[in-house]
Amino acid sequence: GTAGKAALLSVRYASASADKPVVKWQLKRDKPVTVVQSIGTEIIGNLRPDYRDRIRVLENGSLLINPLQLADEGAYEVEVSITDDTFTGEKTINLTVDIPISKPQVLVASSTVLELSEFFTLNCSHENGTKPTYTWLKDGRPLSNDSRLLLSPDQKILTITRVLMADDDVYSCLVENPISHGRSIPVKITVYRRSSLYIILSTGGIFLLVTLVTVCACWKPSK
Repeated sequence: GTAGKAALLSVRYASASADKPVVKWQLKRDKPVTVVQSIGTEIIGNLRPDYRDRIRVLENGSLLINPLQLADEGAYEVEVSITDDTFTGEKTINLTVDIPISKPQVLVASSTVLELSEFFTLNCSHENGTKPTYTWLKDGRPLSNDSRLLLSPDQKILTITRVLMADDDVYSCLVENPISHGRSIPVKITVYRRSSLYIILSTGGIFLLVTLVTVCACWKPSK
């Protein structure tokens, strides 16, 4: 389920009796927590403060929780009994509660312009989302295994060591959980050979020198 929205824990049973079912819902913990007890839809006793105004029992014994909270996650055990035909049934339902993933972004911990054999580190950051799993993408496709790839235990941080020309590409991260997913805007990593950098710098220097010479040649002191 999604935190802040509704979840219905459904119950089905067959009985020839017209009597209302006696229903008991418990949340399994080290010490079981009684969520609600009812006869039909009529709740017996007082609800715990954390369930007040959030719990409804439907006619067939199903449990509606609205709105969901993260603390509602767990295994729920329901017991339904009907006195008239000595019917008793039990069922366990597992409920997960999650917060949707917000839009992730890739944070670069180093320069995005690198020379061969340098390294770069990317951090997949997002504000919200429970139980996230991370996948790193290169040009939109999952990164292949490589001994130069270093991932943090949760795979949120990617480091590529000893960069190669083949690492010159766009990188993004995909974040998923049971109810949602999000993908970051790609980040461009540029890799240069040292000689290429030298040529670029030299060309820039020559251009600057030519410009200065031209300016000097064209300028005449005023009389």
